[in-house]
Amino acid sequence: MIISELRVYDFRQFKSVDDAPGLKITFHKGLNALIGENDSGKTAVIDALKLVLLTQSNEYIRPSDEDFYKPVGEDACSEFKIDCTISDFTQNEAKNFIEYLSFNQTENGIEYTLELHYRAWKEGHKIYQELRVGDIDDGISIDGKARELLKAVYLKPLRDAEREMSSGRGSRISQILLNHPVFKDKKEHTVLDIFRDANQRIEDYFIGDTDGKRILQTIRSNLESFSDKGQASDAELKTSDIQLKAILESLSLNAPEINPGLGELNLLFIAAELLLLKDDTDGGLKLALIEELEAHLHPQAQLRLISYLQNEYNENDVQIIISTHSPILASKINLKNLILMKNGAGYDLAEGRTGLQKGDYLFLQRFLDSTKANLFFAKGIIMVEGDAENILIPVIADILGYPLEKYGISIVNVGSTAFLRYSGIMVRKDGADIGIPVSVITDCDVRPYDVEPTTKEKTFNEKEAESLQAKEKGDRKYTNGSVHGFTSPRWTLEYCIAMSCLSDDFHKAVHYGKKILNAQEHISLTDAKIDEANRDAEAEAQAWNGFSAAERAYNIYDLMLNGDGKSSLKAIVAQCLASLLRWEVSIIPDGQTQEKMFDLDLYGFKTDEGKKAVLKSKIENDLFLSYIVNAIKYAAGEAVFYDGMEDFRPRYSSCRRTPFVAWCTLP
Repeated sequence: MIISELRVYDFRQFKSVDDAPGLKITFHKGLNALIGENDSGKTAVIDALKLVLLTQSNEYIRPSDEDFYKPVGEDACSEFKIDCTISDFTQNEAKNFIEYLSFNQTENGIEYTLELHYRAWKEGHKIYQELRVGDIDDGISIDGKARELLKAVYLKPLRDAEREMSSGRGSRISQILLNHPVFKDKKEHTVLDIFRDANQRIEDYFIGDTDGKRILQTIRSNLESFSDKGQASDAELKTSDIQLKAILESLSLNAPEINPGLGELNLLFIAAELLLLKDDTDGGLKLALIEELEAHLHPQAQLRLISYLQNEYNENDVQIIISTHSPILASKINLKNLILMKNGAGYDLAEGRTGLQKGDYLFLQRFLDSTKANLFFAKGIIMVEGDAENILIPVIADILGYPLEKYGISIVNVGSTAFLRYSGIMVRKDGADIGIPVSVITDCDVRPYDVEPTTKEKTFNEKEAESLQAKEKGDRKYTNGSVHGFTSPRWTLEYCIAMSCLSDDFHKAVHYGKKILNAQEHISLTDAKIDEANRDAEAEAQAWNGFSAAERAYNIYDLMLNGDGKSSLKAIVAQCLASLLRWEVSIIPDGQTQEKMFDLDLYGFKTDEGKKAVLKSKIENDLFLSYIVNAIKYAAGEAVFYDGMEDFRPRYSSCRRTPFVAWCTLP
């Protein structure tokens, strides 16, 4: 049996509206991973399950004032409810809950369902609670053996593995062992025989061993001296009657290392807790609730642990529900096992629930690394197709006043144009809006030249109309729900920059990049090389004086290309341009030369707000950079207008909402 559905009403941040649950989550067997940013409700889900089920460690679990939904500026609700559906019973499990189950005849036989209804309410300063089973209106209480068999294994986020695995009265390791089939309900056991034998040997020591006899004889002699003549009895040294529980409480579980660290102890603790799930034969709920699985574990240990859990428990009757903030774990866990928590809802990412196709799941299992998995924890997402965008967009966003880290925006470098295989994660089959704005930035890829078939000679041709058609097509292709496409109005990002207000800076950056690429050693540019590059760029600019902006941009862009029309300079040039832009908006200390432009110290310079404001205004009003500006603002939650109509809605209210008008129209 497994937890198949959880519904909460007015619990924590989950407000119920018109008797509908504030949160509804479906679970499946095997591994279920709750992911999402802070305060998205991951812990609330775990705590709701704990209130309904309780834990095998018999923790003190009761509702508190903080559990009742409280509207801003109003009193908290006086009641909250949690409903939990348990299904997929085996015959062995069903027999323990037979009087509480609902029955449904299907083609595959009888399906059993257990409906649990938890309610907590306030009367004065006191909080009361109850758990009923069956129909909501006339459910009955559940108790006795059935109630015990519903308890879950729970591992808290800041767990003290060393203490939990130490010996002592009521120790966790003793609880685990006492509930294992090897020890459970056993009045006689081999361990008891071992201790009885040991006790007898200890008693014999004081009777038959020379040293032991001397001690006992001394006690007897002293006793005879204290007693009336003829009334002293022979004293004996006897061991106490040993109980199995006491024996197990004397055990501790230790790692073989002399001084194991927190990571090793944490793994040991998890291994012990999973013991009951694997070997329990009582027909109870086999459920583990683990908060922050990554706690105290380095990345490689995280990967090994999640691989084991996913492979070992994916297709059996054990269910594991974890919460995590780790993009490392999120990248390793199969998408079908992920539940994205966002804006008071839990979104199952299993096949058939998202905009992804079947083959996309296999693709993402291979290529969704920890960097890309940051998208699960973001307030907004910008997807790009290459390193150049990945380098430049954070700098442009900062100049615009939208530092990505402040707005919780993650950049996902797809490394190709396979955006749909990633953006589909945030698209729901049922049309629901997850509430995470996703900007897809891509090139229209219309080359501004014609090629003579015979000579292969290139002739400049701006292809303005064709480019705008490609832009509209690209925007439509990648727009779905909260995902919106932002396609370049001309050829590529670099070509648009070359046509923009950043043209001169880009021209210099190209020459900086060529100097770096052609250097004999991988060293930073010197002042002499920077001056030489600036002179080369200036000379070319004068030679192109009569060219149109498009022709000039084409010539700048052509400097980066190899004979095959490709370039190995894009990432280098992007880095040079990023450094140049930061240099231009920074307060440069006295005595600093342009070499510092390519030094890490650049990031420590203070910003000249006046220079930054001027550059910001230029970028915001540039037609060829508008798609980048729009993409950044949309990902930040801003309203984006097209032809005066609010086409892109803000997705969260914590950010500024200064609308602007884009230069193009959507079809």
